[in-house]
Amino acid sequence: MKLITIVGARPQFIKASPFSDVFRKQHHEIMIHTGQHYDQNMSDIFFQELSIPKPDYYLGVGSGSHGLQTGRMLEKIEQILLKEKPDGVLVYGDTNSTLAGALAASKLHIPVFHVEAGLRSYNKRMPEEQNRVLTDHLSDLLLCPTKTAVENLKKEGITDGVLLTGDIMVDAVNRFMNISNKRYSNSKWLETLKAENPHIPLLKEKEYYLATIHRAENTDDLMKLQTIFTALERLDKPVLIPLHPRTQKLVEKLNISFRNVTIIQPVGYLLMLYLTKNAYMVVTDSGGLQKEAYLLKTPCTTLRDQTEWIETLENGWNCLCPINVHSIMEKASRKLDCLNHAQPQVFGDGNAAQRICQAIVNNFA
Repeated sequence: MKLITIVGARPQFIKASPFSDVFRKQHHEIMIHTGQHYDQNMSDIFFQELSIPKPDYYLGVGSGSHGLQTGRMLEKIEQILLKEKPDGVLVYGDTNSTLAGALAASKLHIPVFHVEAGLRSYNKRMPEEQNRVLTDHLSDLLLCPTKTAVENLKKEGITDGVLLTGDIMVDAVNRFMNISNKRYSNSKWLETLKAENPHIPLLKEKEYYLATIHRAENTDDLMKLQTIFTALERLDKPVLIPLHPRTQKLVEKLNISFRNVTIIQPVGYLLMLYLTKNAYMVVTDSGGLQKEAYLLKTPCTTLRDQTEWIETLENGWNCLCPINVHSIMEKASRKLDCLNHAQPQVFGDGNAAQRICQAIVNNFA
């Protein structure tokens, strides 16, 4: 079987690794990297660090408005599909790369397989929500990570081709946490960070907040961004932020003097797993990091009014937080009763890649 996989953003590189490892044992996979994330720390390092096969095509689309970026991807992906004539196209998640790949394939009557189908925030102002809904309605196989995702599709009248596979991020976390432990367990990374940045506090495991801020709803509104960083500055423990390059430029406009917040460049996935596992709490607007924090048993505060991953809210492992200084400080300093509760395996058993591969093969049986 000849399958084209389309990736373009950091989370998709991670999800692609366990699937490619299974699929390529018996079939032919061609990988297209759209270039949606394109700098070293957001793209190249993931292929090197996670031993993901080098993309067969790199489109180099780069940044731009949503329409411009998606349009450029659509044009270039279509040309490759016409040339390669694959049996199917696999897309991940909810990015512009996801939608462009699904549109290009669907218009050429090539089957579309959507990993992470059925997620909903029910906020159509979010570009991610628009992308995932449209992709689901174009897809032939809807590969759902949770029972909630299956129910969401059912509410929209989508039942054909819907399969509960479990979450492929569980596969990835299980695989790469072992490598991360070997590389960073008992390491001096936090001490090295202090040595390289004498002005920042020495961070200790389980005594720092790990924060990420990147969603347009939080970054494009400078008042919101100011509020978030003001709250982080006032938290009771040091805050470490690997900051997206786009957000970094916006933060510089705020002219904030940081004492409690330490900003670093984006880090590789193995180091991010270490930092997430060993944080006191994660404070984020990222969908993926909410779930990774949950899988690594690290409490989370989500700087959004809704989440696609409602399962993480059970027993207080995660909580939603409006953007104001008092709420952020209150939620981040809440009593962590969740640490006394066992976690159900709501995201599957870590064999999603195998199920996804089998579902694709069965589609052509």
